[in-house]
Parts: sequence; structure tokens; C-alpha cells
Amino acid sequence: MNRSRWPARALWTLTGVLTLPAAVTGLLIPEIYRGVVAAELLPGAVSQDLMSAVAGVALPVLAFADRRGSSKVQVVALGILGYLFYAYGIYSIERTYNGFYLVYLAVFALSFWGMVYTALELRADGPRRARLQRGIRLLSASGALLQPLIFYPLWIAMLLPLMRTGDQIDSLYSVFVLDLCFIMPAFLILAVLTFRGRWPGLVFMPSLDLLGFTLILSLALGELFKPLFNVPVSASSLWSSVLLSALFLLVGGLHLWKLDLNPGGGAARRTRTPLTQTADAADAVPGPGAGRGRGAGSGPGADAVPGAGPGPGPGR
Repeated sequence: MNRSRWPARALWTLTGVLTLPAAVTGLLIPEIYRGVVAAELLPGAVSQDLMSAVAGVALPVLAFADRRGSSKVQVVALGILGYLFYAYGIYSIERTYNGFYLVYLAVFALSFWGMVYTALELRADGPRRARLQRGIRLLSASGALLQPLIFYPLWIAMLLPLMRTGDQIDSLYSVFVLDLCFIMPAFLILAVLTFRGRWPGLVFMPSLDLLGFTLILSLALGELFKPLFNVPVSASSLWSSVLLSALFLLVGGLHLWKLDLNPGGGAARRTRTPLTQTADAADAVPGPGAGRGRGAGSGPGADAVPGAGPGPGPGR
């Protein structure tokens, strides 16, 4: 189905256009946060605005530069939208009531629905097959699985004392909400799907790696901004953030670079196969629509992926 790709790209553009004035103002005039953001968190707010300004420029550029609808550009846009969802989710949930609060809410909402629409568009009209070398697939899935294994116990351990005492913290409670309810489940789900060689895991995992890279890089930049606000720099936090962001960038970039979308040519783009079908290391993983259009003589097994072995049965 050859549908217009502009609804999703209009969401990218609108999200970027609304992000830019809010982010640039916060970057140049950090006083807008005084009274609504704790003093020790101001460096983090400014570094977040720097990353958001870059994201605000990148989204319209991607929307207008990619008129042919490259699937990998959509994957990158998903990651950028994910970063803005997280960044402006913090401002929205933390009640950052300055003159841009309604803009924060708008970016928070638009980035979420932009992700939903882009993912649905990529699933419906994008490549029907995906293939990734086994070693890279396992590396990418293992790195993603580490995130919930680390942060679920860490955040829950921090929440349990608050639950016992009934204390309500004033700042950064939004991180618990966003991480425990959205980000860590996404890492866990896509890690499992990538381990199993499923289409959603192979295609969407680089978006999550880009999200992780931008979020952690923002933390590293926040450490560098601390001297401007008379806040001491934590060397351990700086270097751990630099290393973790570099790891996200390396693994996600390698995954996206080596990801072979729609191997086998255009015929696969007009067909349908089960979402649950898997593939071995060198096999193409079908998305929706794979297998049709192979000729009138195709038999019941014509939709199988070459080399994938038996298709999924009721017990698999």
C-alpha cells in the first residue's frame, strides 16, 4: 500500500519546531528554571536543553530530507522522539511550571504519538524482512537486557524506603515513573525479541539504543556544566556516563549499520507472514506482508523463510 508518509513527518516537524524555542531559551536563559528546579539540578536541565535543541533541529531535517521514506531514517527518528518523550516527560511530571510548561506538555504528547504513528507506519509499509548477523544480534540483545537487570533492582531498592515511610521526594520522581513503566519494559521486550530474531526486535532495537545514548550523554554534559553553577563535578559519574553513552552508540550504530532490511528484493514487500516466525543467524526475519506474489504455483509452504526450518506451531 503506497500511502502518504507525511502524517508521521508532520508530527516530527511539529515536535521539533515546538522543542526548539523551549530548549534554546532554557539553554541561554537558565534563570527560567529557578524556583521550579532544584539548584543542584540546574546543570542537568541545561544539558538536557542542549540535547533537546539538537533533537529539535534533527527532526525537521529528517522529515524534509528523507522524502523516499527510508526505514533506517524512521528508526533514527523513533530514537530522537523517544529522547524527547523522556526529557519532556521529566519536565511535565515534575511540574516545571514556568512560561513554557504548556510547550513541555505539547512536546511530551507529540513525541509519544509521533513514536506510535512512526512505529505503526514502519510496521505496515516498511521492509517485510530483516536480517542481522548472529553475533551482533546477541551483542545488541545482551546490552539491552542489562538495563532492566541493573535498573529495576536499583530503582525498586530506592523506592522501598519511601514506601515504608510515606515520604514524598521533591525531585526526580519522574525518573522512577518513566524508567519503571516505559523505558525498562521496552528494553526487556526488545531484548527478548532480538534474542529470538523477531522482526520488531531487530528493527526497533537501534531506536532504543539511540534513546539510551542521548539520555546518558545528557548526564555526562550535565557534569561538565556543573562548574557554571558552582556545583562540584563527580568524576566517577562523568566517566561512567561517557563510557555508557559510548557503549550505546557503538552497539546501536553497529546494529543499524549491519541490519539488512528487506533482503530478497521487492517481491517480499507485498506479502504477509506470521509475526511470530523466527530465523537463524543468517536468515531473513519476515515482518507483515512477506511471501505473497511468488506466482500462482506457490504451495502452502511458499511463505517460509529459506533455511528457517519448520514454521511456528501451536506448541512453539
